[in-house]
Amino acid sequence: MMSGLRRTAVVVLVLASMTALVLWLSGVLTEKIPATDTPERIGIAVPDGSTFVAAAGVDAPVIEEAVGTIRAVQEIQVASRILARIRTMRVASAGQRVEAGEVLVELEDDDLRAALREAEAAHRSAGETRDQAERDVARTRELFEKQIASARELEQHETRLENAKADVDRAAQQVAAAETALGYAVIHSPIDGVVIDKLREKGDTVAPGQLLMTLYDPSRMQLVASVREQLATKLRVGAEVGVAVDALDLICSGEVSEIVPLAETGSRAFDVKVTGPCPDGVFSGMFGRLRVHLGTQREIQIPRSAVRSFGQVDQVLVVDGEGEGERLLRRFVVLGGDRDGARVRVLSGLREGERVLADATVLRGASNR
Repeated sequence: MMSGLRRTAVVVLVLASMTALVLWLSGVLTEKIPATDTPERIGIAVPDGSTFVAAAGVDAPVIEEAVGTIRAVQEIQVASRILARIRTMRVASAGQRVEAGEVLVELEDDDLRAALREAEAAHRSAGETRDQAERDVARTRELFEKQIASARELEQHETRLENAKADVDRAAQQVAAAETALGYAVIHSPIDGVVIDKLREKGDTVAPGQLLMTLYDPSRMQLVASVREQLATKLRVGAEVGVAVDALDLICSGEVSEIVPLAETGSRAFDVKVTGPCPDGVFSGMFGRLRVHLGTQREIQIPRSAVRSFGQVDQVLVVDGEGEGERLLRRFVVLGGDRDGARVRVLSGLREGERVLADATVLRGASNR
C-alpha cells in the first residue's frame, strides 16, 4: 500500500517538474519588456581624432558582362592534296612562327616528276606531229593548185592538221596538270602566323585532305561571347564595347563585328564576335569578358578602408547621435564590389548621407559598451 503511494508521488513530482520547466522555457515565469518600450541602443564610444566620411550617392555607369573566349579571326588548316610520304617537315613544334610563302612541308615527288617528264615528252611528240601535218597541208595545197592533187586529198590533210593541233593542246593540258600536281608536293604557309597544332611528322604517309597542321594569325583576334537575348537585341554591328582579359589584367575596347543570328536552344543566348586592336600576350583560347555599357544608376559608395570583413560578412561603423551622445554602431552591409580599388559599392545596409568611420581598423578589438 505504502509503495503504491510512493510511486504515485514520484510520478506527480516528475510531471510537476516537467510542467515548470516548459513554463520557464516558454518565458511565462520571466518578466516581459512592454511592447511599447524600446531597448537601449548599445554602441562604441567614438575615439578621439576619428575621421568620418558620408555614404555618397553617385550616378555610376551600369555595365553588364558576358563571358567568352578569345579566338583567332583567321585560323587555317593545312592539308595534303596528294597521296605521298613526308620527306621534310620544316615545322619543329606548335608555337613556331611562320611567314607567308615559307615552306612548311616537302613530300616525296619522284613519281610526280616522272609523270611530268612523260607529259612533256607526249607534248613534244604531239608538236612534231602537228608540224609534219602543217607541211603536208602546204605541199598538198600547192599540188591542188596545179591540179595534181585532188580536193579530197587536201581535205584529208587539213583534217589531220586539226587533229594534230588538238593533240598538242591536250598534251599541253596534261603537262600543266603534272606541274600542278608536282607543286602540291611542296606546301607553303598561306599567311604570316603561328602554328597551334602539328599533327604529322617526317616519314608519315598522308592522303588527300589529311590535315598536317593548323595556323592562326595572331595579329587578328576576336572575343566570341555568349550574350543573353535581351542584351543581344541592344547590340549592333559596328558598336563599340569593352573587353576584359583577366589573365593580362587588361581592359580595352573593341567593335562588334558579327552577331550570329541563331540562339542556343537551352540558354537562349547569341554568340557575339568582337574584334579590335590585339595587344601583346593575347592568345587563342584565353578567357575574356564582354562589357556593355547600359547607362547609369544611383548607388552608394564608401571607402574600402571603412569596411571590416569577417569571413563572408562585411561590417561598417555608423555614427549615431550627436555631440556627447555620439556612438558608433556596428552595421552589416552587402557590398557590390570595387569601383576604382579605393571605393566599394554598397547594395544594402546604408542610406545616402549616413556617416561612417573612415578607417574601421582603428577599433580592432574594441568591445561594445
